[in-house]
Amino acid sequence: MKTNRIVYWTATIIIFLFEGVMPAFTSQTQMAKDGIRHLGYPDYFGTAFAVFKVLGTIALLVPLVPKRVKEWAYAGFAFDFLFASISYFCVEGVGFAAFFPLIFLGILVASYISCHKLNP
Repeated sequence: MKTNRIVYWTATIIIFLFEGVMPAFTSQTQMAKDGIRHLGYPDYFGTAFAVFKVLGTIALLVPLVPKRVKEWAYAGFAFDFLFASISYFCVEGVGFAAFFPLIFLGILVASYISCHKLNP
């Protein structure tokens, strides 16, 4: 039980920092806007991504959030990581940038599995 709790909180905090804090502070920078444009997405996607990422991480962190909402947050982040990887593969080809989101998908899976072990 203690190991599951440590894995859950460690993985979830990493997701929170990468998907919640970073987009909240950097989504309106020129570099972020150029990155979104480089992948072929319109500018407003950056703002929408940032809002939903922050809301999703809050849903994962707050214990009182209903389980169904957490499931949607996990699904949203899984799609986000998968589609980010696909976007990089299509635009830049095979490289570290294309595999980087898949690393965080693995961290997300660890958070998801440990969450279900803590709250069956």
